Amino acid sequence: MGTGGTRVLIVDRDGRVVGSATQEHVPFASPQVGWAEQQPDDWWTACTMAVPRALQSAGLRGDDIACLGFSGQMHGAVMLDESGRVVRPALIWCDVRTDRQCRELTEKIGAERIIQLTCNPALANFTLTKFLWVRENEPENWKRVRSVMLPKDYVRYQLTGDRATDMADASGTLLLDVANRRWSSEMLEATEIDRALLPALYESPDICGKVSAGAAEVTGLKAGTPVVAGAGDQAAGATGMGIVTPGAVSATIGTSGVVFAATDAPALDRQGRLHTFCHAIPGRWHVMGVTQAAGLSLRWFRDQFGAGRDDGRDAYERLTEEAATAPPGCKGLLWTPYLMGERTPHLDPHARGALVGLTASHKRADVIRAILEGVAFSLRDSFSIFSEMNVPVKSVRLGGGGARSALWRQIQADVYGHEVEVVEAEEGAAYGAALLAGVGAGMWASVDEACASVVRVAKRVRPEAEAVATLNQNYAAYRRVYGATREIFAC
Repeated sequence: MGTGGTRVLIVDRDGRVVGSATQEHVPFASPQVGWAEQQPDDWWTACTMAVPRALQSAGLRGDDIACLGFSGQMHGAVMLDESGRVVRPALIWCDVRTDRQCRELTEKIGAERIIQLTCNPALANFTLTKFLWVRENEPENWKRVRSVMLPKDYVRYQLTGDRATDMADASGTLLLDVANRRWSSEMLEATEIDRALLPALYESPDICGKVSAGAAEVTGLKAGTPVVAGAGDQAAGATGMGIVTPGAVSATIGTSGVVFAATDAPALDRQGRLHTFCHAIPGRWHVMGVTQAAGLSLRWFRDQFGAGRDDGRDAYERLTEEAATAPPGCKGLLWTPYLMGERTPHLDPHARGALVGLTASHKRADVIRAILEGVAFSLRDSFSIFSEMNVPVKSVRLGGGGARSALWRQIQADVYGHEVEVVEAEEGAAYGAALLAGVGAGMWASVDEACASVVRVAKRVRPEAEAVATLNQNYAAYRRVYGATREIFAC
């Protein structure tokens, strides 16, 4: 359950996708700069439309399904009243209105102490700060709140009637003691959040409910079908790509962009530039860096400036084909993808995007390619921090839109200076969610076994030496752009 739509996959015990369907969501609302809201009931509606189509595409019935897994956009704040009705639109992951709440929380508890308690700093994206904003700015709404949950867990609530979440998704709330995999009593006490509002915690492959009779009627699933906890989109996506052991790293470009490294213990960046979260595998963690507007940068260009002549092909295919006519480095043109503020490495909700170095000789193709390279530069910032922290990088696997485009694959190999891989079933977080469901159903004994059995590399792309040299120079210049423009947009 992403930002733009809901994706449903049906996967067999050999790891093959045998059925699928997608239903778009209503685009998120942005009533003010930095705000982003969605209606939770739109997510449930998308689920009820996509699940029957997926079953139909596979020629299956609800009683053919052994178990359901979930994944979804992280950090959203869903608030329900005593009857289980939505109190107000959900503040989603890219909403950064809570800068003041972050500052006040940091002043009250202390930056170092928050990181000790939750393995992360107080950021405007995290769920807790959104609850605080609603409590302070919409007190009448907050008085009605009797339970809170994350976006995918609202869909599960509609399917099962159970209030539950997983360790990986809960890691992004700023309310989880990530190192010890439990809700943080100290954070709850300091922020005066009642523990009774929070859902029950489970490990990702654990069964936490069953499909209700009412949900079975509207989805075509069988009542009583077991449901596992699942995982937030990044941990589930990494699971689907086999990123489960130390040294395995993924770089995924969706609306946002994420560089994700599996670890066998909580690895902390004392400056808070990377997130340290629980993995979908019990007893494991991960570190990840986030670019707020990765694929969103290219979508923004498409929406504002078009994708060229419509010849029946996908708009992004036409854009990347056009970008391929520009040389690596785009003759010095640089793009910083800070359309929604930025997390890694700047932790700055007021950061703004910039197109720097334009000359009369630049063409539209150069601008498109600069966007592709700028997103890769932003993700490279996370690799730079991994190096500082001695987090090993043995293999790099690509996911999302950045894996489907041949040009973007090559750009990433050249920017990272590392061979990159693409897996055979590049289906994103939904595939990982299905593997977690398979473990819950007993098809595999563990997540490790599931990944070893079904995740296969389809292709590898090596960096090209000449392009690497050019892009290393551009990356050095790119890293200076934020500092040079920060004061222009500072609040």
